[in-house]
Amino acid sequence: MAKSTIPQARQAMDNMKYEVAGQIGVNLKQGYNGDLTSKQAGSIGGEMVKKMIQQAESSMSGK
Repeated sequence: MAKSTIPQARQAMDNMKYEVAGQIGVNLKQGYNGDLTSKQAGSIGGEMVKKMIQQAESSMSGK
């Protein structure tokens, strides 16, 4: 993961990753997760992007 200019951003992204993994039923653990399939890892990333887009849209619309 790229170095963030905002230290809290990395923790927020990690929190979101574990939250999303739990929501879609992927057993994500601290540390090494090389046993995940590409589909599982991609699903986590895809859902994170969806959430970030929703948050940005809500922020722009003033909701």
